[in-house]
Amino acid sequence: MAKSLVIVESPAKAKTINKLLGGDYIVKASLGHVRDLPERALGVDVQRGFTPQYVPIKGRAKVLADLQAAAAKVETIYLAPDPDREGEAIAWHLREALKGKVGEHNFRRVTYNEITAPAIRKAFSEPTEINQMRVDSQQARRILDRVVGYKVSPMLWRRVPGASSAGRVQSVALRLVCEREKAIRDFQPVPYWVIGVKAAKQVDPRAPFVAQLAKLNDAKADIKDEALALRLMAELQQRTLRVKDVLRKEVRKNAPPPFITSSLQQAASSALGFPPARTMRLAQKLYEGINLGHGTVSGLITYMRTDSFTIAQEAREQAREFIRREHGPEFLPETPNVFRNRSSAQEAHEAIRPTDPARTPESLKEVLERDDWRLYDLIWRRFMASQMAPARIAQRTAEIEAVGSGPDTFLFRATASEIVFPGFMRVSGLEQRKKEEAENGDNDEVASLPPLDPGEALDVVEWLNDRKETQPPPRFTEASLVKVLEENGVGRPSTYAQIISTLLDRKYVDREKRALVPTALGLKVCDFLISHLDALFDVQFTANMEELLDEIEEGKVAWTEMLTNFYAKFQEWMGAARGPAGDLAAVEKLLAALSAVTTWQQPMTRGEKTVYSDEKFVESIRRQIAENKRPISRRQQDALARLLFRYQDQIPTAAAVAEELKLEAPAESNREGPPRQETIAKLAMLENVTFDPPRKFGKKVYDDRDFVESLRGQVAGGKRLSTAQIAYLDKIMRKYAEQMPDFATRAAELGLTAEAAAPADAHLDEILALFAAVQTWRPATSRKGRKWDDREFLESLKAQYAQRKQLSFKQVSALKRLALNYAAQIPGYAELAPKLGLPEPRVAKKETAKAPPAE
Repeated sequence: MAKSLVIVESPAKAKTINKLLGGDYIVKASLGHVRDLPERALGVDVQRGFTPQYVPIKGRAKVLADLQAAAAKVETIYLAPDPDREGEAIAWHLREALKGKVGEHNFRRVTYNEITAPAIRKAFSEPTEINQMRVDSQQARRILDRVVGYKVSPMLWRRVPGASSAGRVQSVALRLVCEREKAIRDFQPVPYWVIGVKAAKQVDPRAPFVAQLAKLNDAKADIKDEALALRLMAELQQRTLRVKDVLRKEVRKNAPPPFITSSLQQAASSALGFPPARTMRLAQKLYEGINLGHGTVSGLITYMRTDSFTIAQEAREQAREFIRREHGPEFLPETPNVFRNRSSAQEAHEAIRPTDPARTPESLKEVLERDDWRLYDLIWRRFMASQMAPARIAQRTAEIEAVGSGPDTFLFRATASEIVFPGFMRVSGLEQRKKEEAENGDNDEVASLPPLDPGEALDVVEWLNDRKETQPPPRFTEASLVKVLEENGVGRPSTYAQIISTLLDRKYVDREKRALVPTALGLKVCDFLISHLDALFDVQFTANMEELLDEIEEGKVAWTEMLTNFYAKFQEWMGAARGPAGDLAAVEKLLAALSAVTTWQQPMTRGEKTVYSDEKFVESIRRQIAENKRPISRRQQDALARLLFRYQDQIPTAAAVAEELKLEAPAESNREGPPRQETIAKLAMLENVTFDPPRKFGKKVYDDRDFVESLRGQVAGGKRLSTAQIAYLDKIMRKYAEQMPDFATRAAELGLTAEAAAPADAHLDEILALFAAVQTWRPATSRKGRKWDDREFLESLKAQYAQRKQLSFKQVSALKRLALNYAAQIPGYAELAPKLGLPEPRVAKKETAKAPPAE
């Protein structure tokens, strides 16, 4: 019982901390949360103060059992998850799950911003208690998100086919992306003209430079008319140039602050091309610990989920000493640079910085993998730059007159800059970048200006006239979306990357190069949510909720009070979104009439899952009235009215009820007419077909035979098939075409539409043949309950191609990606790729020297 148990979140961190603490501690990983709200229920008792019902997370049972077994053998448990709200909640859940094994007073909370030997020793020498206010804040956020998702998503599913979910913050991010896309589509470009001149001195140095028209008739040059631009150009042809003045000033450029989560994600995207999710994975790795060789394991950066610019005094002093030694005292500011935090920032945290400023990127280049190193290099340079003196830049601006007769006055300007003292730019890389931009003309300045004096005459080399157009706002990149979310107070450092990943996973947004583009589904989801729940998914409202969560953490607001106030508004908004309430008396009359129905139509099914049942829908309405928890909506009433007409043959009072309630037969009732003759003919053609065995994907089973039989049952019952059912029936007809005599002729007669296929020049025979060389296949994997097996997938494509001599665009794309994965086993892949339209082979990663593992 002498050892203590330490619980962290990840195995990598556990391994590092175990080495730092030594043999007196057992260090285990919880793999994040071990308890959460149930997956398939609200899990929140709204009527009893929003009491949450926590259950063990699916897949964590073994982890929890292991932790409980370890807890039973120790006297003290140190809870050491991450130092933020989520980490505090994980610590609390661990205590709740393990407190039966040790006394509640034997738990200790340990936090640290870096995983280094001194920081870990200090943290364990000064343990604290769990911060309940921070736990309450996280709990309030979790319940908010659950209530919104659980209540809004079903309504979204019913109204927008294909929609996956709505989220309290996720949907606001989607709104920003969609509104930007609509602004781009609605944008009307406005032409304008830029007039300039290429001028040169009349004596050496004669190198020409470009000046742009800055003022026309003593006002800003703003030329939006082509006729005016042409007239001015004609007038300028008669003018000469003279230097009016040369203006000089020195500009101080202050050092940037160190990185916080959002600015790191933005910089890594711009400089390295990393999406936020990748940046955070790499940063997590650098934080949790890297084997530096000779038995040394250390975290290289501080905690990477932070919104604070605070820097530890010791780290600042180490940085200043390094700067003084490596660059000289003139590169140090007189007093250390301090950067102001936002009001909501958690100042107990630090900015993202290297744990040891003396550990330069150059010293780690042979130790770290390439992308790990590139991110560390970015963080190290930004932190060191943040502690350095301002840069001083000398600017020289030449003001040039166009001299001559005419009604207009012209003033041209040209500006060049020169770095007088680089300051922080020496480390940040801006010094070299600024030189390159000036040389390449990537900014509004010229690379250099010759020496000029007021009154000096200049030669005109060429008059310049360029027609341009105003540009629409750019699409969001992942980095710029993070910036806007942060600026608007939506989300927090720990959520930015997950928000964007969710939008991509839900197929609400696609990536095009680096831009985020809403899909057709995303636009429909956004339109629906804004039309019905605009206030809930308003940017400012969401930001205000984040502020309230901060106030809960500060002890200013009780979490249950905040949720109570929110829920009252939420119910109003949801009531309005569902539409007007139905007429209860009319609903009860419809239910009474439907009591006469004895034979209900077969439920619509997909695989093993029932999608819709008329009988169950009627039962649910009866139950809703009996429970009296929420009113019957007008939409539900209208659905019951449609059922009255659907089953009117079984309801003796159908006509009388319809007349009393003034109901008209809906257009949809045309579907209740006799089945179409072409449908009967298609089903007859399938009678002698041998169907493939059922296919299982995750929990769903797709059985062609069962589907066809269900359609036969509907047709036998006199029911006309829906458009969706006919489309899927046509798909099955095409699938088994070779088993049906004279299919091509009959297909044309029955109106079978052609399925979108890959182009004829897709080289499918040649691409499929390439896989004959593959000897070693990747092991099959399971993700989200679905099996992924490359070899099985290839065989299914081969079988389909052999049968139909075509594949869909999506299948061809997947086939080409599969070929890329096995390029190393395909002889001559690189040479064949251009001809067959295959992706170029990946460039092998540079092998980096790895230190031998610690003994």
